[in-house]
Amino acid sequence: MMIAVYILSGLVGLCVGSFLNVVIYRVPEGMSIVKPASHCPKCGYVLKWYDNIPILSYLILGGKCRSCRQHISFRYTLVEILNMLLWLVCVWRFWDWSAFGIVYACLMMAACSLLVCIAFIDLEHKIILERFQISLFVIAVAAVFFDRETVWWEKLIGMGVNGALFLIFFYVGRLIRKRDVLGGGDVKLAVTMGLLLGWKNLLLAMLIATIVGSIVLTAIRLIKKHGKDMEYPFAPFLVLGTLVGLLFGTPIVNAYVGWLMAL
Repeated sequence: MMIAVYILSGLVGLCVGSFLNVVIYRVPEGMSIVKPASHCPKCGYVLKWYDNIPILSYLILGGKCRSCRQHISFRYTLVEILNMLLWLVCVWRFWDWSAFGIVYACLMMAACSLLVCIAFIDLEHKIILERFQISLFVIAVAAVFFDRETVWWEKLIGMGVNGALFLIFFYVGRLIRKRDVLGGGDVKLAVTMGLLLGWKNLLLAMLIATIVGSIVLTAIRLIKKHGKDMEYPFAPFLVLGTLVGLLFGTPIVNAYVGWLMAL
């Protein structure tokens, strides 16, 4: 039965990943996610069903439009693969045959898909849309009642502490630099991170986000020789930390605490 669950979750995750590409491309532009039909953004060619098979169509077409033969961004396939893998990890980590296990695994799948949208939209447009913030927060609230690894008060502490720290950083940064050094969307995402993870897993998530973000953004600034006033999207790093904390945080934290106690 679990093999069937893995196969079904992988296939559905792949198809949802294909839909996420539509959301990532159209929603920031104010376009409908229903109309028009999927098409090549360069020549307008309307994709047939066999042009829209996740991963396979990209490989068969050699990463090019069937009509104009212009290059298709690998991002579309990357999103499909990433969403599929995240859904499979959710099944591995959270699924059991109790109602709590099934519901919590599904909630985490939805959270992962929303985080993927947030990361890629912020990467391209430097915005975190309110509708994704609200949807993710609702999922985090619902998850409080089904999470059997993190107690509710740890989640409330994580939400309060992380929200307060980001607010302080937001206003202090504005006071010192005379401009926003952190987006308001990042502050809201930080609040939801705390509620979703709890304070223990949040520590791991923030450690990963800050270290990876500092290294990557410093490297980009040096390579491209950007000025100090250049703005960079930070949500992708927050999303990375959140995904690690969400999917692997509890085993990592427990292993670390066990190692400390053994010293």
